[in-house]
Amino acid sequence: MTTPLVTLRPITDPEFASWRDRAAASFASGIGPAQGLDPAGALEFAYRETDRLLPKGHSTDNHLIWLACAGDEPVGSLWINTRTRGAFIYGIEVDADHRGKGYGRAIMLAGEDECRRLGYSQLDLNVFGDNSTAIHLYESLGYIVTSQQMRKEL
Repeated sequence: MTTPLVTLRPITDPEFASWRDRAAASFASGIGPAQGLDPAGALEFAYRETDRLLPKGHSTDNHLIWLACAGDEPVGSLWINTRTRGAFIYGIEVDADHRGKGYGRAIMLAGEDECRRLGYSQLDLNVFGDNSTAIHLYESLGYIVTSQQMRKEL
């Protein structure tokens, strides 16, 4: 499969509210099972955490929130924190109707290019252990495991 071309552009004020909803829902779907939260509790936690991290919305210092576009059509988004020595991916999302077409890879590569352009020499991320699709993508792009958390239900 050929990786499609995407460009990243900063999210706008009118786009932020719907992006925030999608970002919180995506985070809730992973954090809920990982923390043993019911869906409503996971969504509440996700909104609270998103608002804590972005007190000034998309204008919060040290946060880059981009829409990924194929031509003029948004196909996903990328959220990177630049507070530390290395950049850290807080969220990557491919819109549901564009999944399975290589856009996740394209967004990651575009994000890496942007981070290099901004002077960063590393890019970190966390991935939930049950997200095998994302794990495979990240491994195929050269990401390595630097820590691992494990659990056993008793």
